[in-house]
Amino acid sequence: MNQAKQRYQQRMLAVCDYIYQHLDRDLTLDELSQVAHFSRYHFHRQFSQFMGMSVTRFVQQLRLKRAAYQLAFQPDRPITDIAFDARFERPESFTRAFRRGFAQSPSEFRHQADWMLWNQHYQNPTPDSQQETPVNVNIVTQPEMQIAVLEHKGPMETVMASAGQFRQWRIETGHSPIVSCKTFGIILCDPKNTAPEDFRFDIAGEVPQPVPENAFGIINKAMAPGRCAVVRHHGPHEGLDAKVYYLYGQWLPESGEELRDSPCYFHYHNFFPEVDEHELITDIYLPIV
Repeated sequence: MNQAKQRYQQRMLAVCDYIYQHLDRDLTLDELSQVAHFSRYHFHRQFSQFMGMSVTRFVQQLRLKRAAYQLAFQPDRPITDIAFDARFERPESFTRAFRRGFAQSPSEFRHQADWMLWNQHYQNPTPDSQQETPVNVNIVTQPEMQIAVLEHKGPMETVMASAGQFRQWRIETGHSPIVSCKTFGIILCDPKNTAPEDFRFDIAGEVPQPVPENAFGIINKAMAPGRCAVVRHHGPHEGLDAKVYYLYGQWLPESGEELRDSPCYFHYHNFFPEVDEHELITDIYLPIV
């Protein structure tokens, strides 16, 4: 990538970061064009070309996405408060926008979130090309760890429903406290090369001892000990795939390391919507010999 194009991408991505960090504020085209150091007369067209949607649509998508997660994972939070967080002056306007965006009303989504339907309607904002940035890879040795696991099988788009079920088990039983026990996502299939009905992904939490049989379908497993290559990812989980493929496709061949017979996994340090998406921290572990 030539330097001029890289500078252009950096300026556009700086605007995206600014939006993530100021989602609770009124954001104007003038303000955002100044962040990018572009003319306000052309900025909206430049942004639309770069992200595949208008800046207004981008901001609303992020706010409605946060609202969906708040509805699903913060059941005690009033819907009116969620509407105001999404910068809607009236709950009725929020309901119309949410239904138009995700084909369910906020109350319907809270009662029974249809994540498959949500994913069909959610337009993931993606730059027209990826910025080339250095990826720092560390080698660590992981001890064996007892984990409680909910085995997800089915379309990747419904993983959040399983995550909600696992979260509820943790809250109700206290066997794997969210604030003090590590949380993992174990990648058992590549969704790009797996039929939706065959996709498998383990949702896991660290536990001090084996958990008893339960109605949630949580089972006991162990995280295998050994060396791992680790990359830290900051920000929305949509960016995790790029770093996973970097580990497999670029770092591994150049490193001379060999893979261990154990799956790649994520360690989630925090969770959306408890923190804003730009504050998310996720470590990617690639087991090696």
